[in-house]
Amino acid sequence: MSNRVGCPSLEEQFAGLEFCPDEGITREQPQIFVLLNWGTVVLLIPVPRVFYLKPCTLERERRAGPRRCRPARGARAMRGLALPLACRAGAALRPGRAAGPDLGRLEKKKGKLQKQICQVVLDHFEKQYTAELGEAWSTVRDVLTSPWCWQHAVLLNRFSQSPSLESSLAEQGYHAAFPAALPYLPAAFRCYTRTAPGRFPAQKHQPGRLKEYYLLNAASLLPVLALEVKDGEDVLDLCAAPGGKSVAILQCACPGHFYCNEYDDLRSRWLEQTIESFIPDPVINLITVSKLDGRQIGDLQPEFYDKVLVDAPCSNDRSWLFSADPQQAVLRLMQRKELSSLQFQLLRSAVKALRPGGSLVYSTCTLSKAENSDVISLILNSCRNVMPVDISGMARGVSQEFTFLVGMQQHELLVLPEKGRAWGPMYVAKLKKVSST
Repeated sequence: MSNRVGCPSLEEQFAGLEFCPDEGITREQPQIFVLLNWGTVVLLIPVPRVFYLKPCTLERERRAGPRRCRPARGARAMRGLALPLACRAGAALRPGRAAGPDLGRLEKKKGKLQKQICQVVLDHFEKQYTAELGEAWSTVRDVLTSPWCWQHAVLLNRFSQSPSLESSLAEQGYHAAFPAALPYLPAAFRCYTRTAPGRFPAQKHQPGRLKEYYLLNAASLLPVLALEVKDGEDVLDLCAAPGGKSVAILQCACPGHFYCNEYDDLRSRWLEQTIESFIPDPVINLITVSKLDGRQIGDLQPEFYDKVLVDAPCSNDRSWLFSADPQQAVLRLMQRKELSSLQFQLLRSAVKALRPGGSLVYSTCTLSKAENSDVISLILNSCRNVMPVDISGMARGVSQEFTFLVGMQQHELLVLPEKGRAWGPMYVAKLKKVSST
C-alpha cells in the first residue's frame, strides 16, 4: 500500500536493494538516507528522491513478537492514520527522544569512555550559530562539545514518594530547581538540580512497580511549566515519546482527558512503558495513547483541547555533534532543511485542535532560528486567530538556574547551556487561540 503523501510503499521503495546490517544503509543508493541514533537509519520525511529507512531494531522486535505494557489495557489506544513522516520523526534526533542519544564513536582514554566530535557538523554549526548567536556561541559550543560537564535534573514522581530520596539528594548537593515565585508551580511538582556535572543513578523499569524519579535535562521542563495545565482540562501532547514531558504534566495536574500521541510503533511502546513506570492505574485510565499523523489531528479533532504541547521534531544540536559517520552527518544536515516545514504543519494542526481560549506551547531542543522563532513568526502571520502569550515572567523567575539568549520577544525564550548551568538548548514559545478557526 502506498503511503499518504503519494510516495511508493516501503516494499516498492526498497525493491532490489540489499541491506548492510552493520552500516544500516543499502549497498546501492539511488536515494538519500540519513543515519540516526545508534547507527540506525530511520524513515523521516518522504519527499521525491529522498527516502529513509525504518530502524533495524524495530524489524528485529517485530520478528521477536510484540511486548505489551500496562497502559495498553487502561489507555484507549487509537491506531489511526499511517504517518509517512513520524510525528516524532525528529525525536530520533535528540537525546532521550529516540532509541537513545547518538553517542558517536567511543574510545577509552584514561579509563573513561569519551565521545568523538563530528567535525563536519561542528563546522556547520560554527558558521550558522556564529551568525545567529554572536559571541554567545563560543560559550555554548564549549558546553555542547564537553559531555563531561553535562548535568541531569531529578524530577520526583508524586505517585511514588520515597521518604529518604530528598534527603539523599540534598546530601549529594542537589537543590530545588524552580523557585516558588514562578507564575505557575504546583506544590506536587518537585525537581532537583546541582551545579556539579554527572547524573543520579537511574532506576530500571520493573512491571508493577512505579519509579520514584525521572532523569532529564532541566530545561525540558520549561515547556511544561509554560503550558500551565489545570485539573480537569483536556490536554494533547502532540509529539509525546518517550514520555518525559507527559510524565511532567501529570506531576502538575490531573487532566480531564490526556492524549499522548506517538505514531511510530517502537517509540509508542516506549511511551507506554514510561507511562507504566510512573503513573498508577487510576490515572492511566484518563490517558489515551494515540498513533495519529500529527499534521492531521487538528482536522480529525477540531477545537477539542484546552492545552496542547508541541515538542516538535527538530535538529538536535547536542546529539548531532557526535554523529558517528561524517558522510551520514552531511546527509543529516541536508535533511535539516525540511524540518521547518514539518514543524509549521504540526503547529498549524495544533492550532486547529485548540478550543477558543486555549493555549499551546511550542518547543524544540535546537538553537536554529529557522526552526524556532521563524516557525512561530510564520504561524502568527498565517493564523489571525492566534496571539502570542507573555512568558517573560517565567524566564525571570528561573534566571538563577538557566541562561537565556538576550533579545528574544516576550512570548519566547531560548535556553543557552553554559558550564555550571549546562541546560538546553531549549526553545519555548507560547500562543493562545482567541477565536474559532
